[in-house]
This record gives sequence, C-alpha cells and structure tokens, in this order.
Amino acid sequence: MREWPARLSRSTALTLSCVLSCVLSLGAATRALAVPSFARQTGMACSACHTMIPELTPFGREFKLNGYVLDNLRQIRGETLERRQTLALNQLSPISVMAQISYTRTSQALPDSGVSGALAKDGEVLFPQQVSVFYAGKIANNLGAFVQLTYDGVADHFGLDNTDIRYARHIGVAEPEGAADAAHSRGFLQRHDLLVGLTLNNNPTVQDPWNSTPAWGFPYASSSVAPSPNASARLDTGAGAIGQNAAGLGAYLWLDHSLYAELSGYTAAKTGGAHPLDSTQSAVLRGVAPYWRVGYEYRWSANSLFFGTYGTQVSIYPGTTATGAHSLSGPVDRYTDVAGDIEYQYITDDHLVTVLATYIHENQHLDASLAYGLAANPTDDLHTIKATAEYSYRRLIGGAAGVFSTSGSPDPLLYAKDGTVNGSLAGTPDSRGYILELDYLPFLNTKLQLQYVGYTKFNGAGTDYAGIGRNASANNTLYLLLWVNF
Repeated sequence: MREWPARLSRSTALTLSCVLSCVLSLGAATRALAVPSFARQTGMACSACHTMIPELTPFGREFKLNGYVLDNLRQIRGETLERRQTLALNQLSPISVMAQISYTRTSQALPDSGVSGALAKDGEVLFPQQVSVFYAGKIANNLGAFVQLTYDGVADHFGLDNTDIRYARHIGVAEPEGAADAAHSRGFLQRHDLLVGLTLNNNPTVQDPWNSTPAWGFPYASSSVAPSPNASARLDTGAGAIGQNAAGLGAYLWLDHSLYAELSGYTAAKTGGAHPLDSTQSAVLRGVAPYWRVGYEYRWSANSLFFGTYGTQVSIYPGTTATGAHSLSGPVDRYTDVAGDIEYQYITDDHLVTVLATYIHENQHLDASLAYGLAANPTDDLHTIKATAEYSYRRLIGGAAGVFSTSGSPDPLLYAKDGTVNGSLAGTPDSRGYILELDYLPFLNTKLQLQYVGYTKFNGAGTDYAGIGRNASANNTLYLLLWVNF
C-alpha cells in the first residue's frame, strides 16, 4: 500500500491527482457502505472514504473537512461581467435514501406499559426502524452540506436529523522569514497548507471527522426499542444529550493535514411544541454554549493515529419536568463536559483495523434541579468510558467488540426508583457492559448486522436494579439489522 499523500494541492488538476492516488492506495477492494450521494458526486467507490459506514478513512476525513465539495459532475455555472463566479451547481443533485429494517429481542420481555403484571411482546420487528433522505454534497464552490431528514418508525414522524453545512478554503502559509531563508539556502522553500472553515450544524461532534466522538461513534446502529441506561453526558448520545436540540456555528482550522482546532457556539433550537420557547419545553439551553475541539493526527504507511480533546459548558433550564412546569428564567443547571479521545487505523487492501476510545467527565451544578426538587445534591459528576476494536476483511465481512461504562455520584432524586425498567433502586447512574457485532456486506450498498449488547450493571446494580425484580442481564439485547442505501 502506498503512503498517504503528504499534502493536498490547491489546484484542480493536482487535487484530482491526489484523489486518484488515494483510490490507488486504498486498493481494489470496493465493498463498503456509504451515503450514495457522495459516490454520485465524486464518481468514486465508497471505499475511498469509508471502512465500515459511517467510519471514515484518512481521505474521507479530508473530504469532510474540505466541505464535501470534491466532484466529478457536469456543472451549471454563472458568472458576472467581471468574471466573478455566482453559481457552481451540480447538474445532477446528489440525493440518496437510507432504509433500516430491524429485529430486537431482549433476554427477558419488558413489563406491559398498560396492564400491571403483564408482559409486552418480546421480539420486535420494525419495518422500518428508520428511513432517511440525504442531500449530501456540493452547494457552491467551497460550500457543501450533509443534510439528513429522517422518519422514525417508533415515533412515527419525520424530523431533521444530523446536519452539517460548511464552508472551507485552503490558505498557503510560508515559514517564518528566518526559517524560509534557511530552507531556501538548502534549495527549497517550505510552505504549510492551512485549511480554514466554518460549520453550521445541529449536534456537537456531528461535524467531527473522527469516529471516536459521540455523534458518529460506535455502535453505528442500535435498537431503538430496547432499554438503555438512564444517564449520559450532555455531549454523549442518549438521555439528556443536547444533540439535535441545538444549533451551532463554529470556525476550524486544519494545519498540514495533522493539527485540528475548532471553536463553536451553540444555542437552543428545538423543533415542535410552543414557539417562542416557553415552560412547556424541557431542557432548553440558556444563551450560547461554547464547544471546543483540539487534536493531532499522524499518518505513516498504512497507519494513522489521532489523539485529541473536546468539551463544552452548557446552562439548561429544566422547563417542563415530572414535577410541573418551570419558567425559562431564574436558576439553571450547568454542565461542564471535558473529554479525551484516540483513534488508530490500519488500512490495506485486505485488512482494516480500527481502535477507538473516548472518556468524558461531566461536572454538574444542579441549582435549578435542586430548587425544584429534582436532585438531592447541589453538585454531581458523571464519568463515561467507551472503547472499541474493529476488524474487516476486504470490507466484505467484519466484526467489532466494545466495552462501555458510566459511573457517577449517587443522587436518589436525579436517578430515582420509579417502578419502571428505567428506574434505579440504588439511586446511581452506574451502568456497564459490552457490545459484540458481526457485519456482512454482500453488495456495495447493503449491510447485514448482528449485534449483541450485554449488561453487567444497569442503572446502579446487577440484580434487581429497579426494585421490580429485574436484573441487568434481563436487558441484554439481540439486534438484527438490514441496512440499505440507494
């Protein structure tokens, strides 16, 4: 396998050369699953950008950071008399559709939600679990988007899903004068490649090109009907996450295809319900919440290694809660999330290996929840650890094994016994377990997935965790998925 190109060119011709070099370096294996919009736009096999959907290769990360604009389609163009380009539109719109059909079975059936002492059906088919329509690709020169509109088979409604609109541009930066003179005296002049960009999105970390952060992290698909732990950090997925309830604008830089830095700000952007937002809405962001991201990627031969850090600080009005409605003024709950992550990849024609890990520490100042009787402590903390190892042979068959753990401060009001499978008799957020997965890709745009999620602790305990006689292992989940893109 050839070494990854050291730099991307700023001219169209050299950019296309870089693309061809990347495709050649990734080899002839073309079995991968990706949003077909990008394949239509670029004319490239999905394996250029992806290992297993939605995990990105180094080239896939470059494509995303550069604004999704690389294309190989005929353009509709417009220019002024001064030769200023006013339009650069793909003649064929890069639209695609994704459908997921799933089967879920838990180790023990869940209690019936309407009849006391009865059990719900165990063995749930969702046809579909999810259907998404994407616009993914170029809007204009240097401007592109990933827009996802999703139908949820459980909630039975359409809504805006993960969305990232970005503008990106390369700027050549020369070495400092003394260093440049020294380099010139040795027969060459060093320059740095600096990519600067703007991102407008609705989910902190959805704009991130590494799969070690929550929005695109493992597991890439999971059951939407199986029980899940009752606590998660605000930056994580799951209960309490701010993703898709916020809108953010940020600026980023990517220096020499190695150093990444981003600073964004998020504010409340809830869909549905009362508008302007009022006390009938829950978990509403106050003001602007900062989000930051810094990391470094090193590439050599068939390998790449990234390590970084990210975080946010958000202030939230509880709004409507189980105890009633609370106005969007007065006390707020403040959450500070600080995280570290790492991603390693080894990619050859036959073998693809990825190792992902992230740790999130959340500090909670619960002024509002304490005042409204929703929390017993003025401050709590939460710790989240996730680690995954993945392997794929020729992007045809693969597997993954992951572990996860959430732990934090005991709080009998925040994590209360409520008589349901989501309760916590111990009043703690502690959950931990493992995920085993097998994947088979018979066609370029089709994925068959078998996943098993096992719990050794759930919402605070391993046995009778909710005070209703249900053990953590009762929530172990077998999940089958057919995932197609077209």
